[in-house]
Amino acid sequence: MRTDVLGVAFDNVTMAQAVERGLELARGDGFSYVVTPNPELVMMARRDPAYARALDGAALTLPDGIGVIYAAKILGRPLQERVPGVDFACGVMEGLARTGGRLFLLGAKPGVAQQAADRLRSRYPGLVVCGVHDGYFQEDAPVVEAVRASGADVLFVCLGAPKQENWMVQNGAAAGVRLAVGLGGSLDVFAGTVKRAPEGWQKLGLEWLYRLCKEPRRITRMIKLPGFLCRALWCRIRGT
Repeated sequence: MRTDVLGVAFDNVTMAQAVERGLELARGDGFSYVVTPNPELVMMARRDPAYARALDGAALTLPDGIGVIYAAKILGRPLQERVPGVDFACGVMEGLARTGGRLFLLGAKPGVAQQAADRLRSRYPGLVVCGVHDGYFQEDAPVVEAVRASGADVLFVCLGAPKQENWMVQNGAAAGVRLAVGLGGSLDVFAGTVKRAPEGWQKLGLEWLYRLCKEPRRITRMIKLPGFLCRALWCRIRGT
């Protein structure tokens, strides 16, 4: 079942349910993709109809940001829990490692995807990282061909929004994978070049604050959260 939060329909699932569904898609026929919007991306979708359609077409739309969880509560239709994209990806990789599934990593600066691949192979014995490509490319066709030639089952697309979602819509099927997942800056986390918040901060829903403390320049993005929650409150008051 999906829950509308300011125009974006989120799947009301737990992390375990999301991972199970993701692995089902990775074993299925045809092509599917997963998106992980936070409040900033929900607001982007309100301004960009094409991006909104890209989100709407996803097989799974996961609430990545704690702000989405708060907004859903304000609207009177709470979601079960936050499902961070990076944690969802870890669950998918655990499943792929058990079955020998093949993963392709796309995005980040040159060298980062390869570094991530090396670390992930050690972390998930049995996981086949069958190819990598940085996010600094001008033409899609060579990248699509590289993914197809790799025989990947799953593709992590880490190009940032809205580029990654649009790329999956336009090229995912041609790349020959069963499942693509838009994961923003996750490759930097997997490579170890960016550190996640300590577990305690994550459990309290304060990962955004930890990142702000580490990267003060993110304040221009973070200040959009109060406006996002106020819009949710206004919609609740108006009954829309």
